[in-house]
Amino acid sequence: MIDFKKEQKELYNPKTIPSLVDVPEMVFIAVDGKGNPNTSEEYKAALEALYGLSYTIKMSYKSDWKIAGYYEYTVGPLEGLWWLEDKSDEWYHDKGKYCWTSLIRQPDFVKDEVFEAAKLVLKKKKPHINTDARLIRFKEGLCVQAMHIGSYDYEPRTKALINQFIADNGVIGDISDTRRHHEIYLNDPRKTAPEKLKTVLRHPVRK
Repeated sequence: MIDFKKEQKELYNPKTIPSLVDVPEMVFIAVDGKGNPNTSEEYKAALEALYGLSYTIKMSYKSDWKIAGYYEYTVGPLEGLWWLEDKSDEWYHDKGKYCWTSLIRQPDFVKDEVFEAAKLVLKKKKPHINTDARLIRFKEGLCVQAMHIGSYDYEPRTKALINQFIADNGVIGDISDTRRHHEIYLNDPRKTAPEKLKTVLRHPVRK
């Protein structure tokens, strides 16, 4: 059983002290949207689609659908790319202004034809789910990352450490329309106390 978090600890289990990482190309199912993730029906629908498609592919081996190159694996954690439409840096003030791409990583055997087949299977089983998702190959490249432990509302503390690391280590922040602030959620907030939440914060940089 392949578990991305265990196979690539450098990507999913960084220290609370920021460090540089070169993130390779990976395959994701992605859904785009806007709004406060705590209250937005659009965000709720996006997660339902992401998990629905991810588990449809994972459990395919129990059906007549045989995927070339399939191997057993653990569904990856929820991830998110975040930005503000007005391109300001006023994070954590008005979450209703958030723009986001929510992601779940997929094994490399998930090609376009596998993804399209999964959408058809899911739509047949759960027609209420909006399968307006896309399959992407995403190479993030050079980033500074750190583990944030605690409530999402306290992320500015860890973000400040990342900004200081960038200033002290000869790299330049490289946020753009194609490189976003990235978060990886290692716990389910519905089942985890806020002070125990673990979130990888990742900030794209260049030399």
